[in-house]
Amino acid sequence: IWLAQEPTWGSSGAGSIENITIGTYPPAVVLPARPPAELLVNPWDIVLCSSGTLIACENALVVLVIWQNPALRAPMFLLIGSLALADLLAGLGLVLHFTFAYLLRSDSAQLLTVGLVVASFSASVFSLLAITIDRYLSLYYALTYNSERTATFTYTMLVLLWGVSLCLGLLPVTGVNCLGQEANCSVVWPLTKNNVAVLSISFLLLFGLMLQLYVQICKIVMRHAHQIALQHHFLAASPHYVTTRKGVSTLAIILGTFAACWMPFTVYSLIADYTYPPLYTYATLVPATYNSVINPVIYAFRNQEIQKALWLVCCGCIPASVTQRARTPSDV
Repeated sequence: IWLAQEPTWGSSGAGSIENITIGTYPPAVVLPARPPAELLVNPWDIVLCSSGTLIACENALVVLVIWQNPALRAPMFLLIGSLALADLLAGLGLVLHFTFAYLLRSDSAQLLTVGLVVASFSASVFSLLAITIDRYLSLYYALTYNSERTATFTYTMLVLLWGVSLCLGLLPVTGVNCLGQEANCSVVWPLTKNNVAVLSISFLLLFGLMLQLYVQICKIVMRHAHQIALQHHFLAASPHYVTTRKGVSTLAIILGTFAACWMPFTVYSLIADYTYPPLYTYATLVPATYNSVINPVIYAFRNQEIQKALWLVCCGCIPASVTQRARTPSDV
């Protein structure tokens, strides 16, 4: 998918092409005419398409629950909905790109789907940053967090993150691509090396900002728990201390999962270009898509309010274990 494939050179003369693995190709590679029955499907493309299907179904459920439930209109839920919508569009983009690559085989159609995927994954990463900022503000400005000012700030973040993501997605469609200029191609066809470099560096900067914010969140949570524990005169055994440790562990899982999914592809795309074996790109790109599979589990399905809405949608009732569970620092 989107990868610059290397032709298979035959032995019947120098420079002759006998077989080329079917996929998405730079325009410099001419595909031989074959009957439809002989079309080969790259197994990695099937993996990406399957991931896209799972991503779309999983996040569509989150979007549907938040959209239909008027109680889920707080800034936190709007940001979770933005993340789910971005991942939903990313999943649809993966499926559409697979379909167009093997059925239409049109450069124009694939430019549109690549733009959709770039915009969607960009919006997903930006939404994660927005959620991190919102969680930091909810702790730092706890007394004034629920004011109208917070809602205005949330809407502003949503407009900015989707506006920037849309601009990034439109770049390949508006001419920032390597069609006809194979030497400028990156590991993701038809994005240029400069385009991918900007995306990768931006990701590293966003990751650094998220890391700094989560460190500050941990400090605030630990300080609050310590103050509460001192009032009870038994720090080690305090339930607040236990739940705070759980909350800090959850934050570590959130950040670690994000880095584990995206960091390999980010680093690889900075150092590689279209001449590198496509296998390496697939091996780093597939884990990056898994982040959109994990996001609903971390940010949506663990939330008590969304759990209630899901139970109401699925079975029309809410278990007592869900309604009676108290919110803890692990929910941040």
